Amino acid sequence: MEVRACYEEMGSNFDEVLSRLGSEQMVQRFAIKFLNDKSYETLEAALKEKDVDSAFRAAHTLKGVCVNLGFDKLYEVSSALTEKLRAKDVMFEKVKEQYDITVNAIRKLQ
Repeated sequence: MEVRACYEEMGSNFDEVLSRLGSEQMVQRFAIKFLNDKSYETLEAALKEKDVDSAFRAAHTLKGVCVNLGFDKLYEVSSALTEKLRAKDVMFEKVKEQYDITVNAIRKLQ
């Protein structure tokens, strides 16, 4: 799969992230590195444990990584979850759905 197609599949603006990172190879490199990021797993575990503070920190980290990598849809829902957790509310299912789409698209790059 081409990097552009990966970003299209996850509903993200490839050209915007390309303009920030400079090359398709750099975008692909960082996108693939995302698969090793533990913030989603930390978020999931914290929510299962009802640890709202840890869930907030993990969602906030996930949001930051996604904005930097241009994962627009996952950024949007993780940002919304961060704000809900800030208010002690949970929207994990939307984040899970978009995370799965994002990771599945990136895995096709390998």
